[in-house]
Amino acid sequence: MTGIGRVLVIVYAVMALASTGRSFVQIVQRFDEAPLAYVLSAVAAVVYIVATVALIRAGRPGWYTVAWIAIVFELSGVIVVGALSLILPALFQHPTVWSQFGIGYLFIPLLLPVFGIWWLRMHHPRRDAR
Repeated sequence: MTGIGRVLVIVYAVMALASTGRSFVQIVQRFDEAPLAYVLSAVAAVVYIVATVALIRAGRPGWYTVAWIAIVFELSGVIVVGALSLILPALFQHPTVWSQFGIGYLFIPLLLPVFGIWWLRMHHPRRDAR
């Protein structure tokens, strides 16, 4: 993996670390204050970890599909949680990684899966093997 693919993996890894740290602290210190928000942050962390590993291994059998599933799930999560956090703010009294479409992370959670999907479309393992 070179160029943009490498940058994509690095950004996913940073998001995985940031969201894992955030969700861990939230769950350990204040879980009873906003369990839904903090569980969603933990889900986002797991998705970023899986996406990072899958993108690194996307050339191996099965991992390309795992990358697609993780990134599409991520985009769906950002859109659903982002919309719900605006429409029903009482559900999200504490922010998650995906709240308001990732505003706390400079909208990277909204943009990252779009670039991930683009990269996967451009780098299909069977097409690259030709």
